Amino acid sequence: MAAKSDYTAASIQVLEGLEPVRKRPGMYIGSTDAKGLHHLIWEIADNSVDEALAGYAKHIWVTLHQDNSISVQDDGRGIPVDIHPTAKISALELTMTKLHAGGKFDEKIYKVSGGLHGVGASVTNALSEHMRVEVRRDGKIYFQDYVRGIPKARVTTTTDSESRMSVGTGTYTHFLPDPQMFTSTEFDPSAIENSIRNRAYLIAGLHFYFTNEFTGVTKQFYFESGIKSLVAHMNRDKKPLHPPIYINREADHTQIEVAIQYNDGFTENIESFVNVINTVDGGTHVTGFRIALTRAINDYAKKIGAVKDGENALTGEDMREGLTGIVYIKMPTQAIQFESQTKAKLNNPEVQGYVTTAVKEALDTYFEENPADAKQIVGKVMLAARARLAARAAKDAVLRKGALEGMTLPGKLADCQSRDPAESELYIVEGDSAGGSAKQGRNRRFQAILPLRGKVLNTERAQLDKIISFEELKALTIALGMGIGDTTTPEKLRYHRIIIMTDADVDGAHIATLLMTFFFRHLPYVIQNGHLYIAMPPLYKIEMGKQIFYVYTDTERDAILAKYPGQKYTLQRYKGLGEMNPEQLWDTTMNPDHRTLKKVEIADAANADHVFAMLMGDEVPPRKKFITTHAKTATLDI
Repeated sequence: MAAKSDYTAASIQVLEGLEPVRKRPGMYIGSTDAKGLHHLIWEIADNSVDEALAGYAKHIWVTLHQDNSISVQDDGRGIPVDIHPTAKISALELTMTKLHAGGKFDEKIYKVSGGLHGVGASVTNALSEHMRVEVRRDGKIYFQDYVRGIPKARVTTTTDSESRMSVGTGTYTHFLPDPQMFTSTEFDPSAIENSIRNRAYLIAGLHFYFTNEFTGVTKQFYFESGIKSLVAHMNRDKKPLHPPIYINREADHTQIEVAIQYNDGFTENIESFVNVINTVDGGTHVTGFRIALTRAINDYAKKIGAVKDGENALTGEDMREGLTGIVYIKMPTQAIQFESQTKAKLNNPEVQGYVTTAVKEALDTYFEENPADAKQIVGKVMLAARARLAARAAKDAVLRKGALEGMTLPGKLADCQSRDPAESELYIVEGDSAGGSAKQGRNRRFQAILPLRGKVLNTERAQLDKIISFEELKALTIALGMGIGDTTTPEKLRYHRIIIMTDADVDGAHIATLLMTFFFRHLPYVIQNGHLYIAMPPLYKIEMGKQIFYVYTDTERDAILAKYPGQKYTLQRYKGLGEMNPEQLWDTTMNPDHRTLKKVEIADAANADHVFAMLMGDEVPPRKKFITTHAKTATLDI
């Protein structure tokens, strides 16, 4: 561990300037949508986490303010403020205004760190309308204010009464995202809370606090049992088959932590981290884990005679049903090879071997010492293997050769003329009546219509053979053209906008939820790549003489009626899409120039898995608790 006196301005190394960030923000935060917006928080907060990993910070406070700004405070050492020996400016200013300037390049300062390129704080600064940083160290409080990354003045000191800090030493950062750079600057409190919870699980002994000023609520997150507790938390709405299995090994300065637990469900939920960074696209550490898991279970299955010599081995796909797990790697910062600045995927080839060896040895030992748990896992995996073979046979029977390639499109599909997926849209419409209006009102060149009759199958716990034998989902699968299950071919997706269009009532919402469950569980590529949308038909039609207004919310309705007080009007509440004629449906819901679409996104896969399992699964108590808890906040349409 570096001594406190070693962390000075000389530790800050400069590699290049800040100018490219505002020109190409996507290169640094991945995107300028909600995902990129929230990335700003973690470029700051993970610097505080790094102080905790280094053994200096014990508490981190994150606050969502009512102006949609964010503040992050820690009780670490505080960013150095003395003059940098070569740059000739304060190290604080250097860190906040120059790319690749930070203490992460010096292994003596941070052996393990979430930050890689040292660009985090400066990127958040560049993409903020304004930012303020305060540092308390050496008995003084230093601060600097910035506007879109440019300092308003040199670093100077302030007094306790004017400071916003509440710690003896540490760093306080307050920033407001720049609306010029983002499609929306409205933060999602639940997304922030989930990210904080994950980090608290990963670092034992670190206290996280999240204050939401909109609600006035502060929540504390502190966990002693680490990722073992996280796996149990992820499985809280399911039936676990055994206690969580925890692995902790070290190989060549790389610490490997893995926790797994099978449940009786059919879906996999694997989260992976490198130095507390959530590698959402996995990487070599996850590949190494999968190889080890497959080998260990196969070896044990053969040892106990569950798989005979000469029989086909259990596959990696079989291992995934009902698997919940965390793969967590801590390694020297300088050695990390991420795919990009957003750190979504680990590329270090040597890590795969480290993880494979460590996990295989640990699982072999666990299975020997816990044969009852091992047999439960083997039984679960073998059940998945039998289901896979049955589903493949059923699929071959149900989906004839060529069907998924668009050679035999369903008769109910009114296809579009365009064969360019990038401009083609598929409207999944509830009922034949609305389907008829949609077919007549659409733009035939690029809009296809697929009407569905009745409620679709709840696919939360359905095997593939049942899904593809269900007529409505079979038609949808064929229309999409990309296949399903182990034969999915994403490049064959026939429409890059898939739009769920249902009635604005309880039944319509239920059908939309069933369809989203189908895509989330069985065609996640569609959601992950931004192809799934929800249409927003109007709730009301207001007629005032010759003026007609289509409004989409009660608030919008009230605003229109208030704007034209005293005028006679008629108000029609649309209960179903079928109440609109083709021209009205086109004008309000299908015309790209006027319509409103909601893109379906997965900001937090683990939380989405929890919600779908709770609301659509077999377990009644969690669903009942959710309904009774939220009943008072429900909006009733009676």
